Amino acid sequence: MKKNNGRKKLKILFVATEAVPFAKAGGLGDVVYSLSLALKKLGQDVRIIIPRYATIDPEKCKMETKIKEMKVPTDQPGDDPFLVCNVKKCSESEVPTYFLENQEYYEQRANVYGYGDDHIRWALLCRGVLEFLRSFHWKPDIIVASDWQTGLVPNYLKTTYANDPVLSKIATIFAIHNLQYQGMCDFKFVQETERDSGKEPIPDFFNPRLAKLNWMLRGIIYSDIITTVSPTYSQEITTPEYGENLEKIFGENREKLYGILNGIDYGKNSPENSSNIANDYNSKAIEKRKENKIYLQKKFGLEQNPNVFLVGMVSRLTEQKGFDLIEKIVDPIFKNLPLQLVCLGDGESRYKEMISKASEKFPDKIKYFFEFDVDLPRIIFGGADAFLMPSKFEPCGLTQMQAMRHGCIPIARKTGGLADTISDYDPKKNKGDGFVFQDYDPMDLFIAIIKAQTCFSFSKEWKQMVKRAMKKDFSWKKSALEYLKVFWQAIDKKNKVNQ
Repeated sequence: MKKNNGRKKLKILFVATEAVPFAKAGGLGDVVYSLSLALKKLGQDVRIIIPRYATIDPEKCKMETKIKEMKVPTDQPGDDPFLVCNVKKCSESEVPTYFLENQEYYEQRANVYGYGDDHIRWALLCRGVLEFLRSFHWKPDIIVASDWQTGLVPNYLKTTYANDPVLSKIATIFAIHNLQYQGMCDFKFVQETERDSGKEPIPDFFNPRLAKLNWMLRGIIYSDIITTVSPTYSQEITTPEYGENLEKIFGENREKLYGILNGIDYGKNSPENSSNIANDYNSKAIEKRKENKIYLQKKFGLEQNPNVFLVGMVSRLTEQKGFDLIEKIVDPIFKNLPLQLVCLGDGESRYKEMISKASEKFPDKIKYFFEFDVDLPRIIFGGADAFLMPSKFEPCGLTQMQAMRHGCIPIARKTGGLADTISDYDPKKNKGDGFVFQDYDPMDLFIAIIKAQTCFSFSKEWKQMVKRAMKKDFSWKKSALEYLKVFWQAIDKKNKVNQ
């Protein structure tokens, strides 16, 4: 058995609703795959299980059946309280990936999310995974449940399967990627009498009460360890401002709450080997970025001038991303400063209208593209001087890491993962790799932009800052090593309980 710092190789199972390359609806699919792969490269036995949706072709994925006609209890009263599932495995994926099959709830559904019976679909996933493990020869030491859709995994383990001789020994990690979504309804508007305490028994799959449970709350209560996607965010969610009405329960469980930064794929996010940008470069040849800047300006129809301060944005157009701050300062910024802005993203119509009107008012300074384009983000990262990210809150954020990897200096608010990844520039000490403002206030953002634009005129110091940003380590390996420490804490905690 391979040893890892004197300890055995861990068996780790990620349970999720999506994982690339098989299913992706958001960032979760990338994180599950990338973290799993990084842990595997560190010598761990890592596997993934997700549902098999209609878009996942078993022939193309070369699947083999591992368990056939598995009966998953629904707890519904009656003579046949089961749903029948198969479990298949892709034999060619880099990380061994299993698929829970069910004709009605997965195989006939093309989308990952968005159905009225999603609570039944995810309950089937949570319960189906545990039934699979009961009968399968491979048993994990750790189960990582991802976001609210898998929040019942630790709940079932601590209640329904509490006396199971095998499953009761498995430690659970509840990984929170998006705290805003906690179940099938918005719990801010649920009546007090209907609120889920997390203590009542899980109802059967077809009981309407199942859709009223706060699955996020239950994942927090019943898991052995809770993780969030940045250290600062793990502290912020214990406060009313960021806690989404769960700050009290986070405070009660503070001893098992950890924040670990997500990473980025250095293969896909390297300016040294990119098919998207005009000219490859690295931290030792940052002067080559000028050609990429000219290319970006030309692509968006801006004046091609390497000496003009060019700011980029790649973002969803929502209030969370700080667009209400931008709306309040767009006129004075572009009236008084010699800078350009390119914006890429889709989102709320009010912010699209705001940007398009600002572009009409300042046609030589502001350009935008509201449709998704797979190539444009890296073109912006590789050509813009700075990257604007004035988020109201940001659990982790990946685009600031991708921008810094390309030498694009962030201008961002000090919150969540932004606070953990960006060091504010200090001109006296010539240290730092970005421009960070504290309060969610338009004037604070205004000042941060002015500071960045002023610093840009000092080319020597700016180049040094670009090099520092490019050399920062945001690799998944670094994140995976932190996760391993937390996994062992969960196992040690579980062993003490079982003694």
